[in-house]
Amino acid sequence: MDSVKYVGMDVHQATIVIAVLDGSGKLLMESIIETQAATILQFIQGLKGTLYVTFEEGIYSAWLYDLLSPNVAQVVVCDPRENALLKVGNQNDRIDARKLADLLRAGLLTAVWHGGHSLRGLKELARSYVVLTRDATRVMSRLKALYRGRGIRYVGRQVYLLRHRQGWLEQLREPGVCRCAERLYQQLDLLQSLRQEARRDLVKESRKYRATSLLRTIPCLGPIRVALLVALVQTAHRFRIKRQFWAYIGLALETRISGEYRLVAGQLQRADKALAKRGVSPNHNHELKNIFKASATGGSVRPGPFRAFYESKLTQGMRPEMARLTLARKIAAITLTLWKKGVRFDPEELQPQAA
Repeated sequence: MDSVKYVGMDVHQATIVIAVLDGSGKLLMESIIETQAATILQFIQGLKGTLYVTFEEGIYSAWLYDLLSPNVAQVVVCDPRENALLKVGNQNDRIDARKLADLLRAGLLTAVWHGGHSLRGLKELARSYVVLTRDATRVMSRLKALYRGRGIRYVGRQVYLLRHRQGWLEQLREPGVCRCAERLYQQLDLLQSLRQEARRDLVKESRKYRATSLLRTIPCLGPIRVALLVALVQTAHRFRIKRQFWAYIGLALETRISGEYRLVAGQLQRADKALAKRGVSPNHNHELKNIFKASATGGSVRPGPFRAFYESKLTQGMRPEMARLTLARKIAAITLTLWKKGVRFDPEELQPQAA
């Protein structure tokens, strides 16, 4: 029977430090190789037995996952935010590689999901659109701060519009400040133009996937939100139940409890102790959370089935912010269900029950 080996990789730009353990945790080999595809494959193919490989999520993770998956039994791309055990004791590349292999052997790593090649193009287009949106928002904030810092009041979006721009610039009396504002406007114009191009490319690419046409039938999910959903989630089948999806998008509540059981007359009983709620976990996909929060906000004010669901929660005495959160969870659950089943949205099936 083939021996089992656990391979931990500490990946860097120029080199990869590798530690190989056997099934009992004994260190079999340590090596430092070049971060090149041919070198990595040569090293892996030189190892005999059943190989399990791990490395941390990073800029090289997608490339390494695709490179190694056909050549080993399993590749685990682990979440560095969850690897608190790596921070214990001394740290260097060799120690980190060995710790990764040991944690993989013990089954203590939190894996980051990686799909295949098919959606990589859409994912990169989504990343480009999100980055350009953030950059444009940052420039707009700097413009507002420039006017606000000189006591110049503004309302709405007129301060950004080209037809009102000259009037706003004339209010800046200092030549240096005026030149600074002009450069910020130039940056904004360029970023807005690039953002529109990125938006068109993203929507066009998303239409190649069947999930896009299904999710577009859900009210308040427009073409951009659906394109980002498909790019970021890739497949709904990676989530077994809706609560896993809620946790991934930041809509699940974290709870804590201690001393949960006690002995009464020699019998084990659960203590009457309430769960302590700690709010939502910070470890989630922020873009997806923004998509569902914005969809819930729109659904709560626009006529339609989601508005009726939202108003039913208010009638039950729920606070508006909690009603919107419940609606966001409901939209997320509907999205997951339709995506998995491959069916279109039917408003008749939306029941006013708790999400």
